[in-house]
Amino acid sequence: METRASFIASMRETQHLSPEKDPSPANGDGEQFDSDEGSSIEDADFNWDEFLEETGASAAPHTSFKHVEISLQSSFQPGMKLEVANKSNPDTYWVATIITTCGQLLLLRYCGYGDDRRADFWCDVMTADLHPVGWCTQNNKVLMPPDAIKEKYMDWTEFLIQDLTGARTAPANLLEGPLRGKNPVDLITVDSLIELQDSQNPFQYWIVSVVENVGGRLRLRYVGLEETESYDQWLFYLDCRLRPVGWCQENKYRMDPPADIYSLKTITEWKCALEKSLNDAANFPLPMEVFKDHADLRNHLFTVGMKLEAVNMREPFHICPASVTKVFNNHYLQVTIDDLRPEPSKISMLCHADSLGILPIQWCLKNGVNLTPPKGYSGQDFDWADYQKQCGAEAAPHLCFRNTSFSRGFTKNMKLEAVNPRNPAEICVASITSVKGRLMWLHLEGSQMPSPEYIVDVESMDIFPVGWCEANAYNLTPPHKAVLRRKRRIAVVQPEKQLPSTVPVEKIPHDLCPVPQLDTTGTINGRYCCPQLYINHRCFSGPYLNKGRIAELPQSVGPGKCVLVLKEVLSMVINAAYKPGSVLRELQLVEDPQWNFQEETLKAKYRGKTYRATVKIVRTSDQVADFCRRVCAKLECCPNLFSPVLVAEVCPENCSIHTKTKYTYYYGKRKKIIKPPIGENNNMKSGHVKPARRRKRRKSIFVQKKRRSSAVDSNAAGSAEESEDDEADALEDETGSEETSSELRDDQTDTSSAEVPSARPRRAVTLRSSTELDRPPGTERARRSRRAQPQPCSEAEKGMPAKEEIKQEEEEKLVLDSNPLEWTVTDVVRFIKLTDCAPLAKIFQEQDIDGQALLLLTLPTVQECMELKLGPAIKLCHQIERVKVAFYAQYAN
Repeated sequence: METRASFIASMRETQHLSPEKDPSPANGDGEQFDSDEGSSIEDADFNWDEFLEETGASAAPHTSFKHVEISLQSSFQPGMKLEVANKSNPDTYWVATIITTCGQLLLLRYCGYGDDRRADFWCDVMTADLHPVGWCTQNNKVLMPPDAIKEKYMDWTEFLIQDLTGARTAPANLLEGPLRGKNPVDLITVDSLIELQDSQNPFQYWIVSVVENVGGRLRLRYVGLEETESYDQWLFYLDCRLRPVGWCQENKYRMDPPADIYSLKTITEWKCALEKSLNDAANFPLPMEVFKDHADLRNHLFTVGMKLEAVNMREPFHICPASVTKVFNNHYLQVTIDDLRPEPSKISMLCHADSLGILPIQWCLKNGVNLTPPKGYSGQDFDWADYQKQCGAEAAPHLCFRNTSFSRGFTKNMKLEAVNPRNPAEICVASITSVKGRLMWLHLEGSQMPSPEYIVDVESMDIFPVGWCEANAYNLTPPHKAVLRRKRRIAVVQPEKQLPSTVPVEKIPHDLCPVPQLDTTGTINGRYCCPQLYINHRCFSGPYLNKGRIAELPQSVGPGKCVLVLKEVLSMVINAAYKPGSVLRELQLVEDPQWNFQEETLKAKYRGKTYRATVKIVRTSDQVADFCRRVCAKLECCPNLFSPVLVAEVCPENCSIHTKTKYTYYYGKRKKIIKPPIGENNNMKSGHVKPARRRKRRKSIFVQKKRRSSAVDSNAAGSAEESEDDEADALEDETGSEETSSELRDDQTDTSSAEVPSARPRRAVTLRSSTELDRPPGTERARRSRRAQPQPCSEAEKGMPAKEEIKQEEEEKLVLDSNPLEWTVTDVVRFIKLTDCAPLAKIFQEQDIDGQALLLLTLPTVQECMELKLGPAIKLCHQIERVKVAFYAQYAN
């Protein structure tokens, strides 16, 4: 930094302004793609999710935007070493390795633990006692390994020497001082000073001031022109034209204002402006970390006179023949669009070996793209061979160009956000109309005047993923007839069709769930950056999520803005659920008053219906890990099922020992309702017994019954037999469902094959009569002793011949070799394969159903969780019922 300051100081003394002016086109033409004037009202309400759903389009993947991915990376990298205080003895320190990062949070592991993750711990860069390697030696602090591994090595000094040899250490400026905990993008603040290369002369620079920083996209203003914004430039911070102040002097380049603004001030005024800016830059230098990701330019192989094809940057709708008209050095050259008219208009571009928009000849022909002939070309059809003979020029060889077929995953009809090329301050909703090699044709959805698609490179830094503007609190120009976010905020999960068509949307109360305003003060970049979140499909998935569907999810999501990444993860979790609506309902309850959150509307589709709910999602990186754990706890799955931590083989939570029913059983037991056993007379009043909550019942399952006259019967039926279309029941919370499963575990003692013949197996609870509900408490043994006696179920069922049912039970009696409670998943699969339901064995394997889970299965759960039709489900339940009966007969006592 002292070297750079001395350069700046010497520069103030020796710098002179050259009066020469190089021709340069004005920044921004008068003609613009004007966006819809009325769109400003729609802008605040434009909803990408609604728009994508209505158009049936998909968003371009976030990983396709290389520059955005780089901008979200932490300054810390996994594998870096640093010194951190021992948790058990804060006066001593030990070397630790960065395992992963989450904004300003670091997951650390003390050196010496090897691959053992049990002692990994999170710390905040801003508050933890962290130092660069070597700090303890310089400050006479004690380096001592943690007590847990103290005896692991005899010579810890030798161990550290080997461990640190060739390792990367965390830079000192990232751990101490003003840069502590900040990402490169966050370091660029308003009024920061940078050197900007001239658009035509690679050896000429002028200083610009940062007026605005939008997620790394910088609005720059030339020093000396502070009073006007007409010449402002918009560039992404990774652009190779940007350099730290002092770089021009170090390389002995010229420091002059661009030609198109030179005449606006006198030489004295320019000199004073330069003097002031150099003085400010010396006092408040921009940290060099800002430029750490700038790509180095490679040497080019072009020579003057070579022909090529190039996108006309002044009118980016056409690809035209072009020529190399000047070679500045090994890095830079000038490319000019060919113009054969007597008085040609010179359109030149400063290029380098990896410049966007330059292509080898015949590229258009090979990709089926129209090549616009040069102005003044006399031929009817343009032909490169004839044109080269006419000009006497050679073609630039293919090795001069970068990979021209790399599309980075963009495809036709994808949606994204793109800069209006004629109004760089405006970002519009855009559609990809075509992708050819590394070029894309974009249509701006919000432009008022009809305009042709314009051409961009797939690595252009003027295109952004869906949601980028919202994440960075920048206005996005929406399309015409934009799909607006509904004014209502739904506090509970409701199907879309529940909204009465007679009620105008505007009249529905929208203050139930107020949306917090985006914080536009301070930094809006690294703080809101979410790290890569891993879907650890080996972890325990709990009672809500289908393990098979979890395994089909991508291994990771992100990095990206917190709200976008977490919303994507939650959407995937909802879609991987047995009952998406139930998971959506649970997610509504995940909240913390301390969170800096944003409310987002999530959707769940189930049985042809779409449900919506407003879910609180954290906005800052320091709360991501806690948010993920809270969600996992709510869904009763492993805390690492989705988290910033990648679980390779063994989960730190040791969740592999959990069975499918570990959480299911105890979750259902929380509000266990004691059922009266057999033995009570029928004279007890119905008001003394509270009917248990049960799952919604499907009409197709029941035997047709006559209308009951008993008061208890009618009450019980009224509480349980509700309409198939009743959405409250369709989305009954899992607590009720799991309670039913738990009750069935105890109440199966009342059911036998005598009651449920093979021709029509039924759920035990649904067949229980009113007399059963009215019996007083008795011993469990008394209930079991009467298990084999057929109980009257309803008037319609009284006519069933009991003798025939008992005979059927004897014919199908199953003898078990072992207790089903001890069956593993493999044992269950083996049993199913021996029955007439063998094709369904794969489902039991995929969903990790062991013996305990098998005994809890009922017809409704089989239909819902295994997605079976009624016929196969009944057949399977008959086999499960045989196991239950044999279990109660052989092992229950």
